[in-house]
Amino acid sequence: MTRVLVTGMSGTGKSTALAELGRRGFRVVDTDSPGWSERMPAAGGAVGEWLWREDRIAKLLTSENEHPLYVSGCMSNQGKFYDRFDAIVLLSAPVEVILERIENRTTNDYGKGPGERDLILGGGKTIFPDDGALRTLELVSTVTSGTGVHVCTYRPVSEG
Repeated sequence: MTRVLVTGMSGTGKSTALAELGRRGFRVVDTDSPGWSERMPAAGGAVGEWLWREDRIAKLLTSENEHPLYVSGCMSNQGKFYDRFDAIVLLSAPVEVILERIENRTTNDYGKGPGERDLILGGGKTIFPDDGALRTLELVSTVTSGTGVHVCTYRPVSEG
């Protein structure tokens, strides 16, 4: 069975892509759906982050089925499963497009609040190079603020 992860920030079109794949008869799992992800508690009463339920995802990816499987999501623990996918599709879009999609969508309220919007935009920083070339990054640190915002710091992996 072919397993494909469709990932990207909120507003890049993951749900739309999966809905179309499902409409065409492909097996799809949107991990924003109940049962696939859960909110983990955070220290100090802060709002915890949504993570994949690793037991459910592991079972899904090891199940035998002859039909291709398309999984969508953007969770901080999804990297634990990258080696179980045959392909990973990263969707991106210009900031203006992302914000317009989030503002106009009716299926999901995430990103409509200013704190969520700031988190999606990452303070104007990007980890995607303009030239489209692949870069390997490593997570240096992750901190959860008192309001529940997760601040992750990455650096390029030195070659050689």
